[in-house]
Amino acid sequence: MHDATLRNRLGQWLEPSRRSDVPPFMVMDVMAAAARIEAAGGHVVHMEVGQPAAGAPSTAIAAAHAALEAGRIDYTSALGIPSLRERIARHYRDAYGCAISPDRIVVTTGSSGGFILAFLSMFEPGDRVAVTVPGYPPYRHILTALGCEPVLIETTNETRHALTGEALLAAHRKAPLKGVLVGSPANPTGTMMSREALAGLMAAAEDAGIRFISDEIYHGLDYAFPAVTAAALSEHALVINSFSKYFCMTGWRVGWMVVPEILVRPIERLQQNLSISVPSLSQIAAEAAFDGAAEMEAIKHGYQENRRILIEGLPKAGLSKFLPADGAFYLYADVSNFTSDSFEFAKQMLEQAKVAATPGLDFDPIHGRSFIRFSYARSAEEMREAVDRIAHWLK
Repeated sequence: MHDATLRNRLGQWLEPSRRSDVPPFMVMDVMAAAARIEAAGGHVVHMEVGQPAAGAPSTAIAAAHAALEAGRIDYTSALGIPSLRERIARHYRDAYGCAISPDRIVVTTGSSGGFILAFLSMFEPGDRVAVTVPGYPPYRHILTALGCEPVLIETTNETRHALTGEALLAAHRKAPLKGVLVGSPANPTGTMMSREALAGLMAAAEDAGIRFISDEIYHGLDYAFPAVTAAALSEHALVINSFSKYFCMTGWRVGWMVVPEILVRPIERLQQNLSISVPSLSQIAAEAAFDGAAEMEAIKHGYQENRRILIEGLPKAGLSKFLPADGAFYLYADVSNFTSDSFEFAKQMLEQAKVAATPGLDFDPIHGRSFIRFSYARSAEEMREAVDRIAHWLK
């Protein structure tokens, strides 16, 4: 009796916080299910996770080896190694013709660390922050965990699934927004915003006093037209990017932000306390990654071929409706002809066809039951195999 009472009291003391009660990132659950099939001897074609099959550029690997051989791997400045910040600033000049001071660059623990720092520095608990659906799930989950309120704004075919100034202001009139976050190229859709569309949205946000965050993690992976950085359109926007996608450095966990000058010191203080600094080895490798552009462009051409294989092959398999795949390495397919439950559809496709993909419900709690996200970041051979397996399964 005494032991039961003690266990009950301990359970109450250790009850998880309400802020930790966020939904799972479903793609990670799909990965785990695929791993169990592989552990039992099955062969899975992986299209669930946005992770390049290729490794980091050889220049990054060589720089990391040299750093390890040299000895000590120490803390760095909380804002990042100065030479890396300077190299990122140079990247903006070279890629976008945009002059950015290195003082406004903050190196982060992947884009995920950037989102946490951005939200903490820009918003108070209870602030309402607009995000689009379909959209990257951790946007709303991190906001929720930090005590903010994510405001979901649906996008439509008419706007090519890009948020418009009119839609943003309509949501703002219902109840004031403190911020808005958009991604272009977007996850899960792969759609992109033109310069005019992005400039119009940013102007509407600034006029209404809504703080603007631009997720540019898929920049470099653009096929329809060149991606535009929000940093070239306003010094008040906060930009988040990463070495994970274009540079194929997911596990190195290194990204960056371009921040308004007024936020540099607050973000530095947050980083000092939350993580001290980003791992120095990853920063050294990241700086050298910029010298591996030729390798990265070759990998990008591979994605373009994979995109072609899916756009031509999936309709023959029965999946003929999907959103414009302008960039990134995703195809967001409508499966409503087959199911009204994308979770069950993805589960059966994994178990029966051995193709892993992510249910749209992860990205869109409103209409996601009708969609599946396919990642085409792996080899062309795997994409062809996936199309064949799906076609056979859907017969």
